Parts: sequence; structure tokens; C-alpha cells
Amino acid sequence: MKNKNLAYFVVILLIMVMYSCKEEGGYHSLSEKIEEEEKPYHGTLTSDELLADTELITVTEGEHTFLIPERKGQIKSFACIECHSKPLAQMKDLELPKAHWDIKLHHANSEIMNCTTCHNGSDMNTLRSLTDQSIDLNLSYKVCAQCHSSQFEDWKGGAHGKKVAGWAPPRASMTCVNCHNPHNPSFEKRWPVQFNTQKAKERKEGLDH
Repeated sequence: MKNKNLAYFVVILLIMVMYSCKEEGGYHSLSEKIEEEEKPYHGTLTSDELLADTELITVTEGEHTFLIPERKGQIKSFACIECHSKPLAQMKDLELPKAHWDIKLHHANSEIMNCTTCHNGSDMNTLRSLTDQSIDLNLSYKVCAQCHSSQFEDWKGGAHGKKVAGWAPPRASMTCVNCHNPHNPSFEKRWPVQFNTQKAKERKEGLDH
């Protein structure tokens, strides 16, 4: 029985060694695989990989200095003034291909907010503050912070929002617009992956009727 168990062990070990030699670009030995997988885990990307694959910029807010994704390079039609050569009111009257006029603003009451509450009508390459100061599009969170001050305090401290990678330094965080649509910022209600079976039954009965 002992010899039989030993034979099984040898066969399993050989299979493990065979499968550890992956295709080109993978591990070349079982020891290499073990060594690689024992490296500390720092989230989805290590800091070096993160900095190599994602365009990030450094910002400082109060005592917090961290990285955020660069935004203007992600906007396909930036610079905006290539099309926005005139004030918004004048451009609406021109017969031009409609790009943004169909956007519905579901953020605040129309008496409180319209396009130029956040967008700088005299320079569409920038955003604007409530005091009519220009804000760089890469720093759009400054616009959000004017009204959402408690969320901003949590975000700059690292408690609100998603991280670009793990918690290992340097810290890199998503900004408001990376998670929220600024024109319609609330998230739709979603059922959890696992939910109360009675609630599921009630919902199904409601749909059937």
C-alpha cells in the first residue's frame, strides 16, 4: 500500500512539473511559479505597472497628495474649441451636426443648474466655478466639491471612491467623473447578487401581473 501511495505521489508531482512549464512567456519551472506567486499582492496592478499603463497626474488637496487619471487625453474631441468657436447661445442657432444638444441634465433643478453652471461658456476648453473662475478639465473634481463638500472630504482622504489600483503607494484614485456621469450622477437601483428569496418571489409575482 505504501509503494502504491508513493507511485501516486510521483505521478502527481510529474504532472505538476509538466503543467508548470507553460507556453512561451510563462513559467519555466515549478520553482519559478512558486517564487512568482509568493510575491506580495498589491491590488490589480503593482505601482510600476500602474504608472506604465495609465496616464496619471499628481494633485495636492490640503495635506493629501495623490494621483488621479489624466482626463483631457481621454476626451476624443478635445480641444473643445475646435468646434465651440462661438458662445453656446449662438451655436444652437447654427445648422451644425448635433453633438451635445440631446443631453438631458438630471443633476439639479433647471432653476439651479444648466450647462454653463459647470462649463465655461466663454472658453469651452475649461470648466467654471460658481465664482466664475476657470477650472482645468483634469481637475473637474473641484467643480463637484463646491456642492458635494462632505463627499469631497472623504474622497481626498481616500475613504470615498475607487482606487485605480491597490492601497500600496503611490495612492491613485478615480475622480468623480470616472464613476459618475456628471449629467446624471445617481446610480440606477440594482438587485444584489444574492437577495432575499421572498423579495424575489414578490418581484416575480409583480412582473407576472
